[in-house]
Amino acid sequence: MSHTRAALAVSKTSETLDELLHRAFGFRSFRANQRAVCQASIKGRDVLLVMPTGAGKSLCYQLPALARGGTTLVVSPLIALMEDQAAKLSALGLSVARIHSGMDRSASRQACIDYLNGSLNFLFIAPERLRVPGFAEMLAKRRPSLIAIDEAHCISQWGHDFRPDYRTLGQHMPALRPAPVIALTATATPVVQKDIVQQLGMVQPACFIHGFRRENLAIEVVEVVPSRRSESVCTLLSKEERRPAIVYAPTRKQAEALARELSQIFPAAAYHAGLDPEHRDKVQRQFLAGRLQAVVATIAFGMGIDKADVRTVIHTALPSSLEAYYQEIGRAGRDGKPSRTILMYSWSDRRMQDFFFERDYPRAEVLDNIYRKLARDPRNREELRESLHMDPDTFDKAMEKLTIHGGSVLDYADNVTAGDTGWRTSYVSQAQRRRTQIELVMRFAESTQCRMSALVRHFGDNADGQRACGVCDSCAPERCVARRFRTGTGEERSTVQAIVEALRSTLSRSTGKLYKELFPREDMSRNDFEDLLAAMARLGLVDLEDAEFETEGRTIPYRKATLTLKGENLEKAAPLNLVMKHSAAASGGKRQGSGKKPSKPRQEPDVTLSSSGEELAKRLVEWRMAEARERNVPAYCILSNKTLRAIAHEAPATEDDLLTIPGIGPAKAANFGEAICRICSGGSPA
Repeated sequence: MSHTRAALAVSKTSETLDELLHRAFGFRSFRANQRAVCQASIKGRDVLLVMPTGAGKSLCYQLPALARGGTTLVVSPLIALMEDQAAKLSALGLSVARIHSGMDRSASRQACIDYLNGSLNFLFIAPERLRVPGFAEMLAKRRPSLIAIDEAHCISQWGHDFRPDYRTLGQHMPALRPAPVIALTATATPVVQKDIVQQLGMVQPACFIHGFRRENLAIEVVEVVPSRRSESVCTLLSKEERRPAIVYAPTRKQAEALARELSQIFPAAAYHAGLDPEHRDKVQRQFLAGRLQAVVATIAFGMGIDKADVRTVIHTALPSSLEAYYQEIGRAGRDGKPSRTILMYSWSDRRMQDFFFERDYPRAEVLDNIYRKLARDPRNREELRESLHMDPDTFDKAMEKLTIHGGSVLDYADNVTAGDTGWRTSYVSQAQRRRTQIELVMRFAESTQCRMSALVRHFGDNADGQRACGVCDSCAPERCVARRFRTGTGEERSTVQAIVEALRSTLSRSTGKLYKELFPREDMSRNDFEDLLAAMARLGLVDLEDAEFETEGRTIPYRKATLTLKGENLEKAAPLNLVMKHSAAASGGKRQGSGKKPSKPRQEPDVTLSSSGEELAKRLVEWRMAEARERNVPAYCILSNKTLRAIAHEAPATEDDLLTIPGIGPAKAANFGEAICRICSGGSPA
């Protein structure tokens, strides 16, 4: 053991854990729950730790590592995460090495030598290194004293950030035992927790599931059409007190475009997997050092980034899952000071998520076709693709899923052999789970409940999930910075009384049935009715709950309104401080304000078209006529004249742009969006 390692290990005398904590890391005391986790790991127990971002998870393996002596093996999924933690440990005078794809061969070879010599406190490795022939066997020659699996949710097929290489970790654990295993993550639902334990072969682990609630985060969800989101982000972050900030964009192109806009106001940069590693590292270092005030990123950014003073996290589209969302907003306010997170969404985001799902989860029949071509003898992956005449992107996704679910085995030389026959059941189950994750995100966005409580319940803490946070857009609408609210009208207050009277007889009813009962002639729109119920929920008059029922083998989601005790005792003449969601001018949506629907649509002057606009309108008319003839419907059923001319005036380039035009809803955009955008771009609709 080196002098440094000997100095930092717990002495055989009576040095306490608190003394080691102070001597090695400079901390005077443990944070909540850290002590119990460290004690269990030091005693040699397997440990599953689920603790929020910023709560001190890393210390829970680093301190036991020093107390136990020897070398701790740390499996980490991202180079940025690995480099960040390794640099901090090295700065404490510890002996640390890393092995990942960003290092040259000589450095990796030296790391292996140092590991076998026993001169390391920590060896960080990327999970894919275990696919390198002989690497796992090398590790087993000198077994580690502790194995830490960071971001352990990546091991579970039910997790939000599943990595195929993580799935293979369990098969290497027996050769590295008897070292205890500690699996750490900030985001794991109960089903993911169970899967982590099973996949790693953990033996009666001590499970520490703590503190999903973040008291200092104010969560805000606002409906904004895609074309207005960049403008909204620039406006929100123009105030210095809302920076530093992390902004998440759904695509690399959008991340770069928004970063350019923000950089005209203050220092900002884009970060995504398409940039070269040196550039990404530079952006990360500048952000951590405070030279950049905002980073606009895809989900490639943030995992393990330890910047305590991020004041705002903005999502410019729906996240892929609530687990991913919780982890990403957890990067705000790690210093404990008040911080805000803002999620922008619209129904077009749901369509984008559906597109990603269909891209990432090919039909099971596609995987079947590949599986039938596999044998026990290795076959080159590219030769296999060519023999199937498959599109490379589709083949890559299908092969990835087939390997994940055991239908194929891929070695480090890119050769593939047949795997287990039971892969299909697992794949279909995971695809259904992914669909459910998308539904849950949309429900969260549309919910009127306390945002933090909803997230806490999602992770299985139902007891703590009953307490409102007091700072989100549902609990404190008056403090919102992105959403706008207004005072309810006298007519809306009268409708509140009518809703209360209707619920007094049954206390609970689906909002759809309640709407039809109170407005059989649709005097109030359904959207405005739901907004009014949301305002009642903020006042504590009703509870709104997302529920579902089964019929003919289908799961039908619906929303249920339940009258509260406060609602039951509401007097007819009681004054109501009704706070309503603002009209479209604030939200960027197309819905108009609440109140009765006018008997006739408001007439707006027709747009004036330029000569090129008139030419585009003619082409759209020709296309509309052909569509109507093919579908055997009147032309106005495809597009009204007014909508057609509005399209010709705006010339939308994308379906998201198309959705901002009055008269175009999700259904029309889905049916005709691609053809219309082609025509507007000067191409053929077919």
